[in-house]
Amino acid sequence: MGTHGRGLLLVANSDAGTAAQEALDAALAVLRRHGQVEVARTGSPDELDDVLADLGGRRLVVVGGDGSIHAVVAALHRAGDLEGREIGLVPLGTGNDFARTLRLPLDPAAAAEVAATGVPRPVDLVVDDCEDGDQVTVNGVHIGAGAAAGERGAAWKERLGRIGVGKVNLGRLGYPIGALQTALRPPTVRVRVEVDGRVVEDGEHRVLQVAVGNGASVGGGTELTPGARPNDGLVDVLVATPERTLARLGYLLRLPFARHGRHREVTLLRGAEVTVTDLRGEGFDCNSDGEIDGPVGRRTWRVRPSAYAMVVPGTDIESEPGADGD
Repeated sequence: MGTHGRGLLLVANSDAGTAAQEALDAALAVLRRHGQVEVARTGSPDELDDVLADLGGRRLVVVGGDGSIHAVVAALHRAGDLEGREIGLVPLGTGNDFARTLRLPLDPAAAAEVAATGVPRPVDLVVDDCEDGDQVTVNGVHIGAGAAAGERGAAWKERLGRIGVGKVNLGRLGYPIGALQTALRPPTVRVRVEVDGRVVEDGEHRVLQVAVGNGASVGGGTELTPGARPNDGLVDVLVATPERTLARLGYLLRLPFARHGRHREVTLLRGAEVTVTDLRGEGFDCNSDGEIDGPVGRRTWRVRPSAYAMVVPGTDIESEPGADGD
C-alpha cells in the first residue's frame, strides 16, 4: 500500500534520550526509503498544535508510547481535525499497550515499515465530556487501584529512566514496581458504575478497581480487559470489588495471566457509555493513557466509533485483540 507519494510527518518528543534517538534514527532510515519525511520534535501541547496545523494530507507517524499517541489524538480532536486521519505508530514507550493491541511490532525499524506501508484501519475513540472540554482516551481509563498503580509507576519510571546503557533502561521497571506497591496497600473507592444506563455497581461494595478498556492491556502487557477491541464500537468495562485481603490477593495473582475475569467478585461487560459517580464525597482519580486527572466527582465516557484510522499490519485487528506485537 504505502503512502502513495503524499509524504510523512513524523512527530517525536524533543526530550528523547540517547537510546530513543537510536530508535528514531532506525525508524527514519526505513521511512525515508518510502518517501519524503518531515521530522518535528515537540515538547509542549502548544508546539504540538502548531506542528499538526501544517499536517495537510500527509500521513502522520508518531514515535513514542501510549502518552505520545494520546497527546497527538487529543490535539487533533481539539482542532476538529481527527476524522479521516491516518496515524502510524512507532512504539517507543515503556508500556506500548495500544501498540500491542494493534499487533504492531515493537522493533522501531519493523514498526516504521508498517507505518509506511501498512493498512489504515478505523479505530474508536473514547470521549469524556467533562467541564474542561472533551478529554479523550485512546487505550484505557483506570480508577482506584489502577490509577494509583499508574501514578506510582510513573514516578518510578522517571527515577529509573535515568539509569541504563544503550537499549537497556531501568525505566521499564516503573510500572511493575508501582503495581507491587499498590498491591501491598491497595486503595478503594465508593462509586456507582453505570453501563449504557444500567447500574452494575450501586455503592454497596468498596471498589478496588474500575477499568474502561478500548485496548486490551495496561502497564506493558497486563491484559486487564483482554477482550477489548478498539474497532467494535464498544468499550470493555471491569469492576473489581474484592474486599477481604485473600480475595484481593487472589484477584491480583490472576491479573498477569488474564484470568481475573473468573474471580467471583469481578464483573466484566461491554457498553458504549460508562458513568462513574463518587458516593463518598472525596472524589476519585482517573488514569487515562497514563495521564492522571482528579480528584473528580463524576465522569462519563462515550465511544465514538471509527473516529480515525491507525496504520496496522495487513491483518484484521478484530480477530485477536491483545496480541503482544513481538
